[in-house]
Amino acid sequence: MLHKTPGIVLRTVKYGDTSVILSIFTELFGIQSYIVNGVRSSRPKAAKGNILQPGNILDLVVYHHEQKNIQRISEFKPGHIYTTMHVNIVKNTVALYLIELLQKSLRQPEPDPELYHFTEKVFRALDTENTAVAANLPLFFTLRFAAHLGFHFAGHYSEFTPYLDLAEGTYVDLPPHHTNYLDETNSQLTDRLQNIHHIPDLEHVLMNKERRRSLLYAYLDFYKLHLPDFKELHSPPILHEILG
Repeated sequence: MLHKTPGIVLRTVKYGDTSVILSIFTELFGIQSYIVNGVRSSRPKAAKGNILQPGNILDLVVYHHEQKNIQRISEFKPGHIYTTMHVNIVKNTVALYLIELLQKSLRQPEPDPELYHFTEKVFRALDTENTAVAANLPLFFTLRFAAHLGFHFAGHYSEFTPYLDLAEGTYVDLPPHHTNYLDETNSQLTDRLQNIHHIPDLEHVLMNKERRRSLLYAYLDFYKLHLPDFKELHSPPILHEILG
């Protein structure tokens, strides 16, 4: 049976002389692997492979069989044409981080339309918003993505709860008796990021590169504490170098 679904390409692996195997986060089926034949060519103008770059949003018509690990695509076309993401080094590096976080966190092929729509919204914003917004998107996405996965920070920053306990996932009144917590400044910034509802407003959350770096690594530590078998990401050092 054929199904129509949008999807975001997460990974492209060459297969044979002209084919690729894609990892795609789809709206209908969650993360899936697809084989696409005849999209690679020695003649660049004839190749369709550029449409299948990681980060690209596609409109797909796919075959789906629950018992199969690799599915097939009947038709595909761009669902969004990027104007800046693939050519702006800051935005492209942010996209690589988002893609890696999705790959490392989405293990099971379970549909999550709400998460898919949020993720697509972030990729579209990455393309259209300025670099000040793009610089804060990794922090914003990492926090919101955790909530979609089922773990998030409870409560809010206040003068009575100025510390964020990463192990417990809540704002507390005193520093915990362990090292997995955020100081007052980082806790306040985190609460502010959590309360942003419109992505363009990220432009107004001002911080330097060291602050962004410490926050992102703290959020990834939060993932390690609450997501079994969460693997170390390779993109953050590159991201911080480019954002510097």
